[in-house]
Amino acid sequence: MFKTVLRISPLIVDNVRFSSSLTKLVVDGGVANLTFTSQKTRNCLSLEMMEKVIEDLNTAAKDESVRSVVVRGEGKVFSSGHNLKEMTVDTGYDYHMKIFDTCSKMMLLVENLPVPVISVVNGVAAAAGCQFIASSDIVIATPQSRFSTPGAAVGLFCHTPGIPLARRVPRAVSGYMLLTGDSITGEDAFRAGLVSRLVEEDLIDSEVSRICASIATKPKQVIALGKKFYKQQMEMSLKSAYDAGGQVMAENLWYKDTQEGIQAFKEKRHPVFTHTDDTIPR
Repeated sequence: MFKTVLRISPLIVDNVRFSSSLTKLVVDGGVANLTFTSQKTRNCLSLEMMEKVIEDLNTAAKDESVRSVVVRGEGKVFSSGHNLKEMTVDTGYDYHMKIFDTCSKMMLLVENLPVPVISVVNGVAAAAGCQFIASSDIVIATPQSRFSTPGAAVGLFCHTPGIPLARRVPRAVSGYMLLTGDSITGEDAFRAGLVSRLVEEDLIDSEVSRICASIATKPKQVIALGKKFYKQQMEMSLKSAYDAGGQVMAENLWYKDTQEGIQAFKEKRHPVFTHTDDTIPR
């Protein structure tokens, strides 16, 4: 765990806290808690906000103690999406492309981070905010939460938010959300597969803790390997996925932590993992 602060105050000795006017990152007990803190803008994903989020995610990824990343929005809005004030013709095409390139970089980082990214919604996730949710590994939400891709209402279709959304939920749901711009409830999102766990507001923290604790019991590098191939195989044909999957599983078997887990199972004891990708010599 880090013992120094790389950004601005406040500094905490027992855990790591990085804070700005847009985000707050606190690493504690193996969990990197990333919070969007721009309530005045409804936690909109401005260019500066996205650059901060990328910085925070990279910081979390470099911390060997981190086993999962939990992302929340301060207040009742997870994120309202892009800052439309940055998208007028006055800012120019090149600036617009910088916004969308940065957004893609952030979303791909969420997808490719070696530890699970858990997003928590207790309110609204709209447009690029919904895109972030659809890019996350696990989503926890309340039944009253709302998810939407309403860009067409202002004449800007949610083209990029539709990319992870269409890969996460059935076409009947993504098409409805994108073409009407209407929101769906947390219950609708849960039934569609956008939300992983549906809990009441007073149970959010305990559910987050339970999930993070469950992840922490598994070998860190095995989870990293599993997440990486899980994402890769979805882009493959069925035959190619099975061919590649068999090879990955065979390689996985040679991890020291894997053999420790198998031996512990045989001996009916708890495994003692190193959380490394060290392998047994062949």
